[in-house]
Amino acid sequence: MKKIALLQFDIAFGNPEENFSKVEELVSKAVHDKPDIIVLPELWSTGYDLSRLDEIGDTNAEKSIAFLSKLAKKNKVSIVGGSIAKQHNDHVTNTMLVFNRDGQLIHEYSKAHLFRLMNEEKYLVSGNEKSHFTLEELPSAGFICYDIRFPEWLRLHAIEGAQVLFVPAEWPKQRTDHWRALLISRAIENQCYVIACNRVGADPDNAFGGHSLIIDPWGTIISEAGEEETILTGLIDEEEIPSIRSRIPIFEDRRPDIYK
Repeated sequence: MKKIALLQFDIAFGNPEENFSKVEELVSKAVHDKPDIIVLPELWSTGYDLSRLDEIGDTNAEKSIAFLSKLAKKNKVSIVGGSIAKQHNDHVTNTMLVFNRDGQLIHEYSKAHLFRLMNEEKYLVSGNEKSHFTLEELPSAGFICYDIRFPEWLRLHAIEGAQVLFVPAEWPKQRTDHWRALLISRAIENQCYVIACNRVGADPDNAFGGHSLIIDPWGTIISEAGEEETILTGLIDEEEIPSIRSRIPIFEDRRPDIYK
């Protein structure tokens, strides 16, 4: 059994210093409940202040890496660090950072599918790499927000061994029904745990719906938040996954020969 804590909070628009302080405060609260893994939302340090990422983005993710590494090591907790705006030499990516209990950065993943309705393609460059990692002995994969609308991308990771799918997001409130339906579907069709951390609050152009979720491989909701700031916790049992997959052997019954 692993205990998960999701930090669902209102991100200060374009204010990294305030957001770093907020995350430090929330992590210090979350660890009282002794979670194994803490998960942050998408672009937690900047919000969707995309036009200013050249000013407020994190060069090579150096500040974010040092900050989250210190928190993980100090509190002896693994952290799926949502995502941050990572500045490269000539572009910016929306990048997930994952740390183990020793504070080691064990994985990075840059969002593969950019969301044109929020102008991501104007300010960000998409990633092209898959997102496999092992955290707390859990074969895992990470995705970011809009990625969940591409079931083939998540299925690829499940076929290759992922059993837990982490999804940080800034999902708009008006499509909360899509958020819930898509996440439940991704859990059922891949027979994986889905751990999805959304934000709440608003920025100048959007309101965000919260409803962070922990879903089991049957599609049953273990824990769900509302639309307020909260630390959502839930237990996942990795030993359930082989049992569920043996009862309905979807991976054995696939017909990739006819899918081309």
